[in-house]
Amino acid sequence: MAECGASGSGSSGDSLDKSITLPPDEIFRNLENAKRFAIDIGGSLTKLAYYSTVQHKVARVRSFDYSGKDAEQDHEPPYEVSVQEEVTARLHFVKFENTYIEACLDFIKDHLVSTETKVIQATGGGAYRFKDLIEEKLQLRVDKEDVMTCLIKGCNFVLKNIPHEAFVYQKDSDPEFRFQTNHPNIFPYLLVNIGSGVSIVKVETEDRFEWVGGSSIGGGTFWGLGALLTKTKKFDELLHLASKGQHRNVDMLVQDIYGGAHQTLGLGGSLIASSFGKSAMADREFSKEDMAKSLLHMISNDIGQLACLYARLHGLDRVYFGGFFIRGHPVTMRTITYSINFFSKGEVQALFLRHEGYLGAIGAFLKGAEQDNPNQYSWGENYAGSSGLMSSSPELCPTQRARSGTFDLLEMDRLERPLVNLPLLLDPSSYVPDTVDLTDDAPARKYWLTCFEEALDGVVKRAVASQPGSADAAERAEKFRQKYRGKLQTLRHQPFAYGTLTVRSLLDTREHCLNEFNFPDPYSKVKQKENGVALKCFPRVIRCLDALGWEERQLALVKGLLAGNVFDWGAKAVSDVLESDPQFGFEEAKMKLQERPWLVDSYSKWLQRLKGPPHKCALIFADNSGIDVILGVFPFVRELLSRGTEVILACNSGPALNDVTYCESLIVAERIAAMDPVVHSALREERLLLTQTGSSSPCLDLSRLDKGLAVLVRERGADLVVIEGMGRAVHTNYHAALRCESLKLAVIKNSWLAERLGGRLFSVIFKYEVPAK
Repeated sequence: MAECGASGSGSSGDSLDKSITLPPDEIFRNLENAKRFAIDIGGSLTKLAYYSTVQHKVARVRSFDYSGKDAEQDHEPPYEVSVQEEVTARLHFVKFENTYIEACLDFIKDHLVSTETKVIQATGGGAYRFKDLIEEKLQLRVDKEDVMTCLIKGCNFVLKNIPHEAFVYQKDSDPEFRFQTNHPNIFPYLLVNIGSGVSIVKVETEDRFEWVGGSSIGGGTFWGLGALLTKTKKFDELLHLASKGQHRNVDMLVQDIYGGAHQTLGLGGSLIASSFGKSAMADREFSKEDMAKSLLHMISNDIGQLACLYARLHGLDRVYFGGFFIRGHPVTMRTITYSINFFSKGEVQALFLRHEGYLGAIGAFLKGAEQDNPNQYSWGENYAGSSGLMSSSPELCPTQRARSGTFDLLEMDRLERPLVNLPLLLDPSSYVPDTVDLTDDAPARKYWLTCFEEALDGVVKRAVASQPGSADAAERAEKFRQKYRGKLQTLRHQPFAYGTLTVRSLLDTREHCLNEFNFPDPYSKVKQKENGVALKCFPRVIRCLDALGWEERQLALVKGLLAGNVFDWGAKAVSDVLESDPQFGFEEAKMKLQERPWLVDSYSKWLQRLKGPPHKCALIFADNSGIDVILGVFPFVRELLSRGTEVILACNSGPALNDVTYCESLIVAERIAAMDPVVHSALREERLLLTQTGSSSPCLDLSRLDKGLAVLVRERGADLVVIEGMGRAVHTNYHAALRCESLKLAVIKNSWLAERLGGRLFSVIFKYEVPAK
């Protein structure tokens, strides 16, 4: 008897002081279930962190007892589906201005119905200033934590758990943000924290770091001197003045001294030779904007040079910048980047962080939660509950610059098991899951954003239909529509809001939004029905395959894999066919396939390889439920088993579209084993192993896979990886380089994409690759 589940989350909230611009239920969610708090209070911003338990709706599947029944004649579904409640963990991080701290603390106090928390971890300069207020309002004891320790803990946490956390800033590029992929080993690095002053820390391991230098000339210097020069007291107003200024009106440039570039020293004419150098000689007033710009350049250049020298001194090429001074401000990031590049001759990289404003709060939270071992889990950003990185250009998004900082909200969900790299990646540090970067490719971005928006009606309809007994399903589905459409609109204007924009991130955001409104598995009934139909066809398909000669059978198996992959409800061309023609089945799908030669065709090379010795172990990433996994994948698995190859069949941990989940695969395998002795003995002898990927996405990130899968791959010595499906083998991993043989196959079920690849609808990708020796 197998039983598993897939989840979707709910949230709660009430009203808050109307002076706070965001809706209170979006600012503080799940407060009734809050277990632990931490707070980081700076000069003008408060960052609150708390842990809560979130009620999820879970779609569970459970197999029936089929003893004594003729499964092929049985018209009942192969398993039952039920929706249950489950509790999971979530981290919330909220940023707001200090002027709202009393109203926020009042709101938190009013909604702490019951909590185990007796202590609140606090860091930042304001932790001293507001200690009495916090203790009085929340009736919690304040434990102050070391600022630098918290910053580093927070930095390590986001670098490990959030893909595309770090970015390079390129002001004149499109896009201006260039995100870095997750590095498997984040250490060592240099952290330059720019608050009132500058602290430079070398971070070597999770718990070992060393303060190596710093400067008294930092954000406080800019604020203080800026106030004296411009009579402007507010930090953000100073930044706004700087964004409109011309520093060359105040600064003396190399060309002002030498009439042009200094050829001998290799100094460009536009290089600043002396900050504020013209002000000593000119008998005139300078504008506030020009003085602010000159001051910002002076301090940013100084910090950049200092950081570069310390990086070179310690042999480091990655420098992360954070702190109050950065604030996502373009002139600051551009000047620091220029300075680092200039002084290191491009050998040291200046990196900024999407969530740098939360590092202290995250670190303080982790300090207070050490008994729960939060680092033993992996965490994932919840796109439905997190704000996005906004454009840093004032002219593009003026309202954003009025807000303090880059981020307002961040939510992270705890994953059940740690995620790690696939051990078979050739070079994990250079692996990029996604085939196309939509932030770089404007036509593709426009197409896919429109495509996902046009598909919304169908997703809403499917979500409502999946919960026929729910009185509020239509209302929740409409809220999902509004939420996801809002995300798509944000991404039209700020494609870099959540890192690199890809088809994968669009799909994942949609899944997060569905979960947010308690639609854990909209395709559960569809999958249940299609699995039942396909299981009844399995014996006939196997009889037909076994009647063929060896070479003819190999081609039939591959065509079966491809035909099965046609059955993808996430592709509009397919869902239209399935909705209009209920009789469309496996044989009809074969007729849709492109004739050979295929768009990408390595089949002859694959057939030749099959004539050699069997593979030791094949790792297969399956795609869709029903015909795909049962009539396509399992016959292919059965053939490999018959050759003497062990098989690890990896399926999604949680649901996405009509993709087969691990829980469903257990039941499907159980049913197939009852019909087929080859599969039965392989399961019994553990030559066929079913495992979960750790993912709930239609795409596949080989750098974030379930640790148990990675262990199996090592133990069994996998020497063949099969990646099936458009999401897993085309949108992601098409260019993935592995240390072993790989087979990437898919049917292109999108006309626009097919045309872009030089093919037509239902073109075939069959890509067999052997690593270079």
